[in-house]
Amino acid sequence: EGSVVLVTGANRGLGAEYVRQLLDRGAAKVYAAARQIESVTNSGAVPIRLDVTSATDIAAAVEACGDLTMLINNAGVVLGGRIMAENALENAKAEFETNVWGPFNLSKAFAPVLAKNGGGAIVNVLSAASWFSMKEVATYAMSKSAAWSFTNGLRIDVAPSNTLVVAVHAGFIDTEMAANVKMDKTSPFQVVDRTLNAVEAGV
Repeated sequence: EGSVVLVTGANRGLGAEYVRQLLDRGAAKVYAAARQIESVTNSGAVPIRLDVTSATDIAAAVEACGDLTMLINNAGVVLGGRIMAENALENAKAEFETNVWGPFNLSKAFAPVLAKNGGGAIVNVLSAASWFSMKEVATYAMSKSAAWSFTNGLRIDVAPSNTLVVAVHAGFIDTEMAANVKMDKTSPFQVVDRTLNAVEAGV
């Protein structure tokens, strides 16, 4: 309640659910970030253009969101593929750009803003694939494992400035990204609800 939050990848799926529940819980302001600003449909949010792989976009976001108290690094991509696939290196590089360097650069850019505002929270949406691999998504699992390691390092660095770092290790979520997966899936509502409960509890 009363927080000012930036959610990346906020135009659909899990990101849109973060925006909805944050507003329902009384956030003072939610910046809904997406590459195409017109794709943000929640009228209660403040749309902001942000490609997490763009240094220019990140700098502009820091300039526009100086009142931030929480950053939710939700944007992610899964191209999928085996390690020995012909295009594995290209897929891995693209997944690392969004899934690792995106939250890495955003967190580094916004950590001083959060500190200036008295501390806050950074939430990194990771995956159960941070801990194990599957051949169909091996390069994606590499990126999420790297993001998990980065998250732990970030937690240590920003703790003195009263900033909480929360890692979200979800399995398959019932969104467009996992539409072709024929396995049990978790609802976006539950993932977001548990995330925000954790932030409120300081977990």
